[in-house]
Amino acid sequence: MISVIIPALNEEEPIAGVVREAAETKIPHEIIVVDNGSTDRTAERARDAGARVVNAPRGYGRACAAGVAALRPECDIVVFLDGDGSDCPEFINQLVDPIAAGTHDFVIGSRTRGQREPGSMNLQQILSGRFAGLIIRLLYRVPYTDMCPFRAIRRDALERLDMREQTYGWNIEMQMKVARAGLRILEVPVNHRCRTGGKSKVSGTLRGTFVAGSRIIATLLRIAFDRKTH
Repeated sequence: MISVIIPALNEEEPIAGVVREAAETKIPHEIIVVDNGSTDRTAERARDAGARVVNAPRGYGRACAAGVAALRPECDIVVFLDGDGSDCPEFINQLVDPIAAGTHDFVIGSRTRGQREPGSMNLQQILSGRFAGLIIRLLYRVPYTDMCPFRAIRRDALERLDMREQTYGWNIEMQMKVARAGLRILEVPVNHRCRTGGKSKVSGTLRGTFVAGSRIIATLLRIAFDRKTH
């Protein structure tokens, strides 16, 4: 069983479209939208579009963890994607198929290797993904090119990672722990577009960019210096 988890904070404009696009692929058996403390109609619109909605305190990692905790027992593959409409759900099959075939445990999209709509990623996002990928390659010999939130993983593998990060460092923590655990990893090009509504909490403001960047760096350092104990 394949489940999609979509963390969402004040995404009332794009969220219904994201849910519908994911459902139209006919791949996920359930779509979980995690309302991450929204003050708008995100939850209502996600529910009306057919998603199961759960709630989580603010924090990107908290939202992802709440989505994982809400998975049905029969779920064996988990897909994560953003709720702002920038990820392209038509690529879900390219993430899921290698896992379903038993050849890989973790498949992550690379926006930098795919086709990007102009303005969908700023230079800082591209460079930070490349930099993080370089560090992970030096540590674990895994050549990531992006920290794309659009990814799929075997549920049993995810549960063994002991994910702890509660904020924007969740994605890099997963990538590092997957690499450190020696899981079978595949990076595939995915297309990326501008958000379809609302305002970015990360790249949309200087403060958001700084906060997200600092959490990602702190998480990278924490996992890197902890690597010898695992």
